[in-house]
Amino acid sequence: MPELPEVEFARRSLVAWTRGRTIVRTEAEPGARTFRGSTLADVEALRGRLLSAERKGKFLLLTFEGGRGAVAHLGMTGKFVLRPAGTPTRWSRARFVLDTGERIHFQDPRTFGLVEPMPAEALSTHRSVARLGVDPLVDGLDVAALSAALTGSRQALKVALMDQARVAGLGNIHAAEALFRARLHPARAPASLSHRELTALTRAVHATIAFALKVEASDEIQYVEEPGAVNPFLVYGRAGEPCPRCRAPIARIVQAGRSTFFCPTCQPTARPRPSAPRRRSKTAARRGRKRA
Repeated sequence: MPELPEVEFARRSLVAWTRGRTIVRTEAEPGARTFRGSTLADVEALRGRLLSAERKGKFLLLTFEGGRGAVAHLGMTGKFVLRPAGTPTRWSRARFVLDTGERIHFQDPRTFGLVEPMPAEALSTHRSVARLGVDPLVDGLDVAALSAALTGSRQALKVALMDQARVAGLGNIHAAEALFRARLHPARAPASLSHRELTALTRAVHATIAFALKVEASDEIQYVEEPGAVNPFLVYGRAGEPCPRCRAPIARIVQAGRSTFFCPTCQPTARPRPSAPRRRSKTAARRGRKRA
């Protein structure tokens, strides 16, 4: 499922594919669910140069010439792919036709994705975009920002990380991966985190995003749920397999209707207590005084 790294990959791809090129026309399936709330004419008006492609959380904000814009969401299975003219492409819901003859297809088998045309000036105030929380890449995420985002949450830690009004872009996969890297149990209460743990989690979120962007860097993205896809993740989708850190079996639980994968050994349910200083025996203390 597309999350922040996958949507960022789509953004970078659109920028690269349209650099120095013009969209001569946009084609769409009449009545397609992808454009719910928009007319076919609105969709077909998306043409000319793509002036900018920005991202906030899991949303793409596209600005075209002539003051036109569109908010795009990849849903569960959506992706943008570049194909030569005449190449059959399954599940193509819309096509941006370039002046080179190539097509940028919005491919979406399950049609949960969205392309919503609107004036470019209204993109940032779109109802779904305006409610988003801090974006780790766009806004920057440090310990203070993460602490503020989690403040007041009574949700389990992983569920809170997936709350788009708190942290924009993290989803089921990358929230679980970040918690594993930070050695934090997904059911911990956000209020129970120490400053040290918040620091570890902040670093883990950035490391998880950077890792995903690196492994997904290719001509075309492939989601881990797709048939034949390789699973590059540390714990996601690996229930019963040995933990890459301690070799204990990876566990699976359900949180907010979603599968959560974690290591029960590396990610304890409670905050580890600081070890007490070892008390020296009286004999050792006397020896220390004599040496002094």
